Amino acid sequence: MTIQLIGTKKSKETQKAQRYLKERGVAFQFVDLAERSLSPGELERIAAAAGGYEGLIDTESKAYAKRGMQYMEFDAREELSEDPGLLRTPIVRGDGGVAVQPGPDEIKRVVGK
Repeated sequence: MTIQLIGTKKSKETQKAQRYLKERGVAFQFVDLAERSLSPGELERIAAAAGGYEGLIDTESKAYAKRGMQYMEFDAREELSEDPGLLRTPIVRGDGGVAVQPGPDEIKRVVGK
């Protein structure tokens, strides 16, 4: 499986993960959420590997605050499908599984290097 890095170009954490992978010579595919959102199938597989949809929502994001979601009851799956800005990023997918907002050790586990 090709390594996938999912995030936005402006995100500092995504840039760190990107730099980590490049420094180690790991080939990866970058998915910019600002240009395209995840398909329902991709989102489903990521949520299954990451422990559910609730764990994918970034409660610190601007989109979360702007929509006033801290005061709402909502279906996490539906909200993530509608607004990819709610995802905790970066997300690294590979043969070793999925890591959401990973540190170097978690990226190494997912990548297998």
